[in-house]
Amino acid sequence: MSIKLRKDFTWSLVVPTSMGVRITPANQQPVHSSNMFRMQATSAETNVASIASYLGLPVKVLTTFVENSPIAQFIKSNLRSRMMEFEGPEIPQGNPWGYRHQFNIADSGYGSRGPRVQNDRAGEVGRTLNIKDFNLDRIFGKEGVRVIHLSGLIAALSPDTGNFCLELARSAKKHDCRISFDLNYRASFWKNREGELREIFTEIAKISDILVGNEEDFQLCLGIKGPEAGGKDISAKINGFKEMISNVKKAFPNASTFATTLRQVINTNSHLWGAIMLEDENWHVVEPRQITVLDRIGGGDGFVGGLIYAMLKGWEAEKWIQFGWATGALATTMLTDYAQPADEEQIWNIWRGNARVKR
Repeated sequence: MSIKLRKDFTWSLVVPTSMGVRITPANQQPVHSSNMFRMQATSAETNVASIASYLGLPVKVLTTFVENSPIAQFIKSNLRSRMMEFEGPEIPQGNPWGYRHQFNIADSGYGSRGPRVQNDRAGEVGRTLNIKDFNLDRIFGKEGVRVIHLSGLIAALSPDTGNFCLELARSAKKHDCRISFDLNYRASFWKNREGELREIFTEIAKISDILVGNEEDFQLCLGIKGPEAGGKDISAKINGFKEMISNVKKAFPNASTFATTLRQVINTNSHLWGAIMLEDENWHVVEPRQITVLDRIGGGDGFVGGLIYAMLKGWEAEKWIQFGWATGALATTMLTDYAQPADEEQIWNIWRGNARVKR
């Protein structure tokens, strides 16, 4: 079956996010050994939205910027180049120790050397995201939105952003917009805030239509009992996810779709890549198969973006997970941490294993 979506809309997909920049060494070298770096605009949520925007669907980004910042200008130019509209307040920097956009300093790894990523989020302007800065009746009511994608990364940034995400979800629900929620548990965000965040995450999950996360995400974010996460056995991961979701469905009956990726690392540049999804009462599994990886960061976001795009297109559920698997695989072939699909044919060729030249 296809998910029921609003017919009158301006935006196919809306994502709230905290934008930053990602800095990676040239030629896949380690950070500490490098003196040449490439900088790109980044956020997990716009990684998701890139699938829809590059394939021609209208996307809006809700975010906040540092006023008169060249980094903010860089980010805005990047979002425009990705065919994304954006809105949000301009926050004064304050002083040299005031607000700024986050820095993600990333070594992609190579062969037997695994990737290393350092997040530098001190003074992050995205922590100020506040519901008072956005006209939700206009966005969800007058303009209309088919799907909003929320991330646990944003919900856990600060008390303001947690409430921001919850109020977005409530407004979306009121205006017949479907809600996608990727739990994205991060231990450093949750430290000493477990009770506060679990309450907010639970409230968002109660009204979500699509829930994304692995066994650990559901256990730690929502307090659902389940199998221990981890291990390399793919069959155990699949069985563990199925067992977990049977418990999640009872606790969150509003959701109709649950999904996660399956990844086993052979080495930095060769992974076994799969996915599993429950849609209503129907399980869909993509058994892991080998993919070649240039940079693994963003593969999971690419999967979610493809999954949502397929829903927005009204395809049957079997194609949701197939397209998501392939857009996630595409993301790992690019130097950016977001996929930039040329067209749907490119994605379906990845799914079919057809890497022949097209002239």
